[in-house]
Amino acid sequence: MSECSHDCGSCSQSCSSRKNPADFHEAPHAMSNIKKVIGIVSGKGGVGKSMTSALMAVEMRRRGYQVGVLDGDITGPSIPKLFGIHGRAMGDENGLWPIKSRTGIDVMSVNLLLPNEEDPVVWRGPVIAGAVKQFWQEVIWKDVDFMFVDMPPGTGDVPLTVFQTLPVDGIIVVASPQELVSMIVAKAVKMAQMMNIPILGIVENMSYIECPDCGKQIKVFGESHVEEVAEKYHIPVLAKCPIDPKLAECADNGMIESYPGQYLNAAADAVQALLK
Repeated sequence: MSECSHDCGSCSQSCSSRKNPADFHEAPHAMSNIKKVIGIVSGKGGVGKSMTSALMAVEMRRRGYQVGVLDGDITGPSIPKLFGIHGRAMGDENGLWPIKSRTGIDVMSVNLLLPNEEDPVVWRGPVIAGAVKQFWQEVIWKDVDFMFVDMPPGTGDVPLTVFQTLPVDGIIVVASPQELVSMIVAKAVKMAQMMNIPILGIVENMSYIECPDCGKQIKVFGESHVEEVAEKYHIPVLAKCPIDPKLAECADNGMIESYPGQYLNAAADAVQALLK
């Protein structure tokens, strides 16, 4: 047996000195006040995870809460674009300050630190994970009721770092209707269970498109399979969101806060219940 490095996060052994994942939680910045942390996760890319993160933040802000979005997708940051934020985040002797959106949502993303927002982030996994930790520890999140963490897809370094470092109160799993996604969602659910993170439910994106003439729902990607996974793991389906050209228009124009759709009401209720 090799000598113990005391790094339980990268060790598969189950020894007597192994620590619980909660022992790795790091305190946020001393000036931060964050009540609840919600991770938005997916087992694969392209299912609308960032869109869900932004829409959840918008809905909770509409309900009168103070909201923050930590863009943990370091190599594919899209949160600032959705909110129409193109400035540079500023810091002082106390730390780094997030940028506020039009309606007062605090946003922090690596794109707010780059000289050019189109510059690629070509970093290795440990550096990317370290950046997410810095967004938690060195950014001043003042008086945030709900922080949404937009995580990269999969079950790699960054999701593991978030689960071990941040006191995540619950996650929302984002999926799409294809049968393949059943397996992918199962991986994300099982990772959360391994890390003892509560699963609030599943949000299915691109469930259908509504015919503008007759109102009929057209299942572009076939029949949904998300209920099968939800039933298997005893978690609720919180929403089935359609393909909406109006949403795409709002996102492209950085006007996500003006989108009128309310498909995530049940998901917002589940998040709001965490305060109770």
